[in-house]
Amino acid sequence: MSGYSSVLRVAAANDRYGERRGLGVSTLEFKITPQDVPGVLVIENVFHSPGGPARHFHYEQDEWFYILEGKFTFEVGEERMELRPGDSLLGPRMVPHVWAFTGAGLGRMLIAFYPAGKMEAFFREVTKANAMPPLDPQLWRAHGMELAGPPLVKPD
Repeated sequence: MSGYSSVLRVAAANDRYGERRGLGVSTLEFKITPQDVPGVLVIENVFHSPGGPARHFHYEQDEWFYILEGKFTFEVGEERMELRPGDSLLGPRMVPHVWAFTGAGLGRMLIAFYPAGKMEAFFREVTKANAMPPLDPQLWRAHGMELAGPPLVKPD
C-alpha cells in the first residue's frame, strides 16, 4: 500500500493546478508535485519552437526524460545523443547536461525530478517571464543547480 488517500488524474494538455506556465519556446504542465507524492516532481514540457535550457547540473536531483513526440538532442557529460518518441534518458545528479527540441512541429516530453528539491519553485519563478530561464548563476544556485554552459540552440 502506498498510503495515498486519493487518485490523482490530470487530463491531457492540463496542469495539475489548472495554471499556465510558459518558457517562451515551450509550456510546462505540472503533473505530479511533492504535495501529491513527497519528493517527486513530474512535468510535461511541450515545445512549439526549437530550444532548451542552458547546460547545468543538479546538486541533489536525478532528472529523467521520456520523449512523447518530436526529436530532441541531449548532451549528458561528454555524450551527445538524439532522442525520439519512446526513448528515455536518466541524467544523474552532479553531471552537466543540456538538451533542446531540435525537430519540427511539436515536441513533448515528460521530465521527472527525484528528489524534487526546489525544482517546483524554480519553474514557478522562471515561467513568470515566459522565457527560457535566465543565465543568472544566483537564481540557479538558489534552486540547487549550477550553470555549466550555454544552451544547445540559441534563442531567436
